Amino acid sequence: MGEKADLLNNVKEYLKGAKESKEKGSYNTAITLFFKAIAVLIDLFILEKEGFIPSNHNERFRLLENKYPFLYKILDKDFPVYQNSYRTKLTKSHVEVLENDFKQTAEYTGIKVD
Repeated sequence: MGEKADLLNNVKEYLKGAKESKEKGSYNTAITLFFKAIAVLIDLFILEKEGFIPSNHNERFRLLENKYPFLYKILDKDFPVYQNSYRTKLTKSHVEVLENDFKQTAEYTGIKVD
């Protein structure tokens, strides 16, 4: 498989796990997986538009901030929630925010996931 197919498959896997975790009430896990789904979907978009995959969060954030501010705002808002999932118990409403942000990211990028 190529990079694009691998990234798309990873997005699908994270998204499936996020939805299953949400249904089970495992909200921290769901948040982690929704955030990863968003980040990898953005990496796929960057690969398609820029021809490379960012090597880390910092590189991804800088590129988005400079060229794709809509995606930057989503990731910048969600990153602290993702980080907080390591040390605090988050809620279903937090999950729903990231789930909605995933939908907005998919719509903006035009990448079909389902």
